[in-house]
Amino acid sequence: MAGIKVVTDSMSDIPSDLLVAFDIEVVPLDVRLGNEDLTRATPEEFWRRVRATGAIAKTSAPSPGAFTQAFLRARDEGFDGVCCVTLSSSLSATFQAACSGANEAKGDITVRVIDSRFGTMSEGLLVLGAAERAREINDLDVLCNAVSAEIASLEAFGTVDSLEYLHRGGRIGSAQAFIGSLLSIKPIVVLRNGVIEGESRQRTRAKSLRYLADRVAAALPIRKLAITHADAEDVDAFLALLEPVFPTEKTMTAYMGPVAGAHLGPGTIVVCLQRG
Repeated sequence: MAGIKVVTDSMSDIPSDLLVAFDIEVVPLDVRLGNEDLTRATPEEFWRRVRATGAIAKTSAPSPGAFTQAFLRARDEGFDGVCCVTLSSSLSATFQAACSGANEAKGDITVRVIDSRFGTMSEGLLVLGAAERAREINDLDVLCNAVSAEIASLEAFGTVDSLEYLHRGGRIGSAQAFIGSLLSIKPIVVLRNGVIEGESRQRTRAKSLRYLADRVAAALPIRKLAITHADAEDVDAFLALLEPVFPTEKTMTAYMGPVAGAHLGPGTIVVCLQRG
């Protein structure tokens, strides 16, 4: 028996080497920058095009059929079931598309779909945890129940250079209160209950990074820590702030991909952690 296949979407921002190591399949969201289709672009390629054009990318959920095809590939590879973890259903129709895809695959392979309630590497940490467990657990329900129980231990918060991207993309949630002072603040946002909310206004970028580092310290003990950034030039300076708080060698750093990046904008730094 091949066991359980783990499937996710491209919002999870998992580095490609880990996708290969854990045999995780990614169903991509559609990403367009003007007339360009950047769905398959690497994070580096995406940010190069964003900075060159100054345009704001648009995203859309995968089709149910794209998920069905991924699930049937798992069947053809000999897997007994699929654990599919998606980004927050409050941010995208991806979860609903995965559920529809799973229903289409019914009778061919058993699929369980989990709404992570998060995005970027907080979703990614959940996916990686699922893949680690799948190496030892062959019962799909036991695996998915264990993965779902981990959601309560996740956090995601970060700083954006501007709320313009969230505002224009309609993902700003209660951070709408920050509109009107975009030029004078460096906003701190948090992903809470599946939606993006405003948490704090910081006057400078340095203060916003210090705020994030202090928030990480307040979350100790931490089991896993990942930092994703949208081509942020000062990410190394931020990692230096974290060094006294959490071991650098255990901190995962990843480029933020086109999906999260389209809504957060260049320069964003997001902290994704799992308490425990």
